[in-house]
Amino acid sequence: MIFESLPTTPRSDELIDKAFSRAARTGRAKQNKLEAQQSMLQTASNILSDNLENIVVEWPDFETVDPFYYELADAIVDVDEVRKSLSEVMWASRQVDNIAREYQPKLRKTDADLARKHRKQAFARMASVVEEVEDDLLRIGEARDALKDLPDIRPDEPAIVVAGYPNVGKSSFVNDVTRASNEIARYPFTTKGVQIGHFDRDRIRYQIIDTPGLLDRPEDERNDIERQAVSALEHLADAVIFVADASGACGYPIESQLELRDAVKARFEERDIPVLTVCNKSDRSTDMEADLYMSVETGENVEAVLDAAVEAIGFEPDIPPSRNE
Repeated sequence: MIFESLPTTPRSDELIDKAFSRAARTGRAKQNKLEAQQSMLQTASNILSDNLENIVVEWPDFETVDPFYYELADAIVDVDEVRKSLSEVMWASRQVDNIAREYQPKLRKTDADLARKHRKQAFARMASVVEEVEDDLLRIGEARDALKDLPDIRPDEPAIVVAGYPNVGKSSFVNDVTRASNEIARYPFTTKGVQIGHFDRDRIRYQIIDTPGLLDRPEDERNDIERQAVSALEHLADAVIFVADASGACGYPIESQLELRDAVKARFEERDIPVLTVCNKSDRSTDMEADLYMSVETGENVEAVLDAAVEAIGFEPDIPPSRNE
């Protein structure tokens, strides 16, 4: 996952302490006092400039991030603000480097006392630059902490999103078709956690995703983060299975379930994403119009539902041409 390997972002005072303490050790190792000042300046500037630059380059380029992850990230942190902070930190890296370049000639062909004075001036200016981006470093660190545990969903693999009211059998369905290969994790856009499973068809791995807290209630009951997370799912989904319960055992009338189905259908079909209506608990009731009927409890037609979703996706992997072509 693109955000999970982001390193911890240091605070400005941590960076300054690290750079200056390392520089002091380097200076003490030099016998020549003039060389000591020159070495201290170079060491401190390298540590500050390199660490600040590394903070920026470790982040992915948001211009090339998959739209699913971009919108998901933007649902949790303000991507524009993070990008501004990354730009400010890169500016600070270059400023530190410029300060070092400015003072390096002043530390040559002079006496040790004057060199020490110039080096201390350089240190003060470098520290001021790093302190200037303190809020940016904090923002980047908070964004990193918020994004590093986003779901490990792969936009390059076909994905089936499961929707429907609570208690209609969505999780049971995902559990059944993925068996022991599913994972459940909680993310900032849902209190209950996203369930992600995988299954194979014709050597192709499919992802199947249940998102309680997102697609199990009407749009007007979602908060802003949840709405944007749903928008992200539109970029990810290759098909949607809407699970309904005609028996009423779920606690929601079929009319309400179909209203939610219509809203989900309208939203995803705008992107030409097929939405299959599946009546679960068919061993209890089939009193509704649906594309397919199944009973997870008895196992009836479960595989048929999965096959229908795979067929609706019609995924064809990119196969490199043979050498003879």
